[in-house]
Amino acid sequence: MRRFGRYAAALLLALTLTGCGLGDDDAADGDRTAPTAGSRSEKDRPRHRPTDQQSPTKRPTDRASSYSDWDLGAHPLPLRPDGFGVMGPTPPALVERRFATVDLLPPPEDGRFHSTVGPVTDEIRRRMGKTWSPACPVGLDDLRYLTVSFRGFDGRAHTGELVVAASEAADVVSVFDALFAAAFPIEEMRLPTTADVDAHPTGDGNNTAGLVCRATRGGGSWSAHAYGLAIDVNPFNNPYQKGDVVLPELASSYLDRSWRRPGMIQPDSVAVREFARIGWSWGGAWSSLKDYQHFTATGR
Repeated sequence: MRRFGRYAAALLLALTLTGCGLGDDDAADGDRTAPTAGSRSEKDRPRHRPTDQQSPTKRPTDRASSYSDWDLGAHPLPLRPDGFGVMGPTPPALVERRFATVDLLPPPEDGRFHSTVGPVTDEIRRRMGKTWSPACPVGLDDLRYLTVSFRGFDGRAHTGELVVAASEAADVVSVFDALFAAAFPIEEMRLPTTADVDAHPTGDGNNTAGLVCRATRGGGSWSAHAYGLAIDVNPFNNPYQKGDVVLPELASSYLDRSWRRPGMIQPDSVAVREFARIGWSWGGAWSSLKDYQHFTATGR
């Protein structure tokens, strides 16, 4: 897909990858497990220039069919001492973010929900790159590779992919079945890769993803993502925030949860209800920080 959200490898992590998955009591680490800043390499990033672009204004009412006019991944951010990109205001073109999904996998031909659950094959393992290693707390035999249909911001059906814990695979599929039925929009859903790990942050990524093997920033414990027990949904529309840290770094507009825009997760959202149904909790309900993108089976 054209939008490969990536984060800098500058953060000190057990397996060279930054990530999210903090519980309510953890120190600030940032919700960066599914890379939410950065871009695909220049030669691989597809170009999309929709013709119905308009400049967004505060709470516009006439942009239902327009796409965001922003070159994703093309604006590297200066780095803070903590390794994050410098936080900045949301660019006007992303205040009401909407991009057409570029298909990495074939979309469902009939436009209906489809899913598969299978092992992490050698080919999938190769694509995962640095996001898993034998040092991780979960082995490949205890993980499953999923494909699920999702509805894009373009209103079309697409095929996404995730790696999650084998014990949670069937339940996770049922959640995305419900999100598809409710037409909850998801921008992209692909496997994080080594390219994401190594990219400089740009703060504009929005990839929905599951497993990324890494420790919390302090290194004291593994993230729930390291076990395949957490998923981040539309990170840009649902940013992480604690103190002066907002991740993705350009997503501050979406901290205003009273302004409901497509792809946002609210307490009454179908996403919250469906993940709760399978026993997962939501980082948007935490008190010491807000991790609106983060769903977890462990509470972290």
